[in-house]
This record gives sequence, structure tokens and C-alpha cells, in this order.
Amino acid sequence: MPAGSLLTVVIAFTANLVVAIAKSIAAAITGSASMVAEAAHSWADTGNEIFLLVAEKRGSRRRDRQHPYGYGRETYIWSMFAAFGLFTIGSVVSIMHGIQQLTAEEAEADYTIAYVVLAIAFVLEGTSFVQALRQASRGGERMKMRTLSYVSRTSNPTLRAVFAEDAAALLGLLLAAGGLALHQITGDAIWDAAGSILIGVLLGLVAVFLITRNSEFLRGQRVATSTRVQVLRELLDHPSVDRVTYLHIEYVGPAQLFIVAAVDITGDRPEHQVAERLRGLEAELEAHDNVTEVVLTLSTRDERSLVP
Repeated sequence: MPAGSLLTVVIAFTANLVVAIAKSIAAAITGSASMVAEAAHSWADTGNEIFLLVAEKRGSRRRDRQHPYGYGRETYIWSMFAAFGLFTIGSVVSIMHGIQQLTAEEAEADYTIAYVVLAIAFVLEGTSFVQALRQASRGGERMKMRTLSYVSRTSNPTLRAVFAEDAAALLGLLLAAGGLALHQITGDAIWDAAGSILIGVLLGLVAVFLITRNSEFLRGQRVATSTRVQVLRELLDHPSVDRVTYLHIEYVGPAQLFIVAAVDITGDRPEHQVAERLRGLEAELEAHDNVTEVVLTLSTRDERSLVP
């Protein structure tokens, strides 16, 4: 597992666990619907971090005969479980509890405890988010992309999940605080219930986004244009390659590529020498850490070369 991803998940897990316990205690004391929603949110996030750790562990296993392209796609499966957990535990519970509280008898709330817990949670969640933001910013700089675009398009589902969940957590805390404040100001508990419902809707949107992106990578996600250009240039710059007429690249795991290309080998050599050149070129490309498998074939005479 990459050190950056491991640190991001560990910080997120620790922050979410502490926050989940604090919110649960505050929810029990205050009876606030928004605090119940926030507690459910944090417990869902805590469980999700475990799924993400499992995803990174199982997805990083080396390829074998049964799995020639490795186990990278398993990362997306476990990340999908995490997203479903966020939807069922966080979103559904928050919305249902908020709807129930719309018609429930108004309970006396201890606003001070709720505000203190929300403030502490904001600091802890903010710490976790800053770590995810730093990792995403570094990745975006490498790919020459904006941070949010990188989070959406990155093949790293762990980073995307932690970033999205932490961002949703911070926004959810503001919604909870707003619901409590309006309840306190107006004396009407409907605002607290509305806060719970809005938090549930927010978590549902995040979950759908994560499920959609993971499913796209499982089906086969094309690489970024910059990555394709980089691979094409490396092939064209190789002294043994005259033309590249076909290039297919897809992700088989986080930052793991499967490359298929048709190339024209320089010169007019015997068949066995051409085969040796192809195998040697495949081996060179597969020496890159982020290349899992390369399959090269020969171009026909009339095919035009691709250009970067």
C-alpha cells in the first residue's frame, strides 16, 4: 500500500472513531435529531475506513496464474462496499430518523454539549481532510489537473473516498450546527429534524458518486489524455520503434495499467529477431511500477502512425 494512502486512511479512521463516540454520547444526552444523524454518519465513515484498508491490502497483492493482471480491481469492489455502507447506514438512517422527528414531541436539548462536540469534531475531521487534500493536491500537480478534477478522475478509490467523506463530514457538521441553532432560536424542533434529513441527503449524494466512479473503473475506465500521450511518446521515442498505429490503455487497478499496442519495428529483420525485439520492448515497459501487463503486435504496412 502506498505510504500516502495508508497515512490518509489511518488518520481518517482515528478521527472518525473518536468523533463517532463523542457524537453518540452527545446524541444520547441531547436527543437532537441532527446529532443522531451525525453519529450515524461518523460510525458509517469509521466502518468505511476498515473497508478501505481491506481494499488496499487485497488490491496490492501480486499477480499470479489465476489473476494475470493482478488483484487491483478488487480495490474497487471493497471501495464499493464502503460506499454502500455510507448510503445504508449514514444516509438512510439519517433521513428516516429526521422524518420520524418531524412529528415527535419536542425534547429539551442541551445545546452547549452539542456545540462543543460539533466543534471538536470539526477540528478532527478537518485534520483528516487536510491530509486527504494534500495527497490530492500533489497528485493533481503531477497530472497537471485541478485538485477536484483529480479526485474525480483518479484511479485511487481510497483517496477519492476519504476526500469525499471528509468533505461531506465537514459540511454535515455545519448543517447539524445550523439545525441546532435554528431550533434554539425559534424553539421549533422541525429545524433539527430538517438538519438530519439534509445530512442524509448529502451522504446519499456522496455515496452515489462513489458507487458510480467505482463501477466505471470496474467496467473499464480509460486513462487520462496526459497518460496516453506519455505512453505513446515513450513508444515512439524508443530506438526500435518506427510507428505506433494502435494503442489501448486501461486501468486494472489503482495506478496500474494494461497496455496493448501495434508497432512497426525499425529495419527489415528476420521474424525471430522481430519477435525478440517485441518481447524485449514489452519487458522494458513492464519494468515501470505502474505497468502490469504489455501486449505488443505488429502494424501493417498501410496503417498510419498515431501522433501524441
